[in-house]
Amino acid sequence: MTGIVLYGFDGSTYVRTIRMLLAEKGARYEQVPVNVLKGEPRQPEHLARNPFGKVPVLDHDGVRLIETGAIAPYLDEVLPGPSFTPDNSKDRARMRMAMGIVESYGYSALIAVAAYHLFPGADGPNEEKRKNGIVNSRLVLQELMKLRGGSAFIAGERPSLGDFYLAPLCFLVSLTPDANEVFAVDGFAGWWEQIQAMQSYQATTPQFA
Repeated sequence: MTGIVLYGFDGSTYVRTIRMLLAEKGARYEQVPVNVLKGEPRQPEHLARNPFGKVPVLDHDGVRLIETGAIAPYLDEVLPGPSFTPDNSKDRARMRMAMGIVESYGYSALIAVAAYHLFPGADGPNEEKRKNGIVNSRLVLQELMKLRGGSAFIAGERPSLGDFYLAPLCFLVSLTPDANEVFAVDGFAGWWEQIQAMQSYQATTPQFA
């Protein structure tokens, strides 16, 4: 196989999802920074890679992939090392539900909270968006912890792609004064403690933090 090239900057939660997976696999790769905060994904060079102007983008073995939902399962399947896809149908369904919940509802909610404090933008902080973000973030975490049930991780006794989806978003929220309120969800503290202890989580802390 040819080398892995990952396009995207460390501050992107979805890029960190892939970086955590690569770290768990012990894979070597080249990372080409594409800074979302500087608008670089909208530049012609990156639009040639992904016409939607998003990161991450992955090149591997003559294949170019966009969308984390395609990149993560692909890498989990083709790279040697432990699998982060559960080996039974029920837990795979739990993992996929978690990934879907994060993509459809969790990202926008958790980022709304984080952005208020960390990336207020040209228009300044939006208090209403922050308050809605807190409510919706708690709902997302409540549903994910229900999905987790008595398991150590979201989809079983070992981490899965679902955990890698959620962890980078929670990291950003953890940097804000709203973290205690958002994280005050039954079952979350135990999950979060285990995530923070993972070597791949520690090794992929964004440089801006």
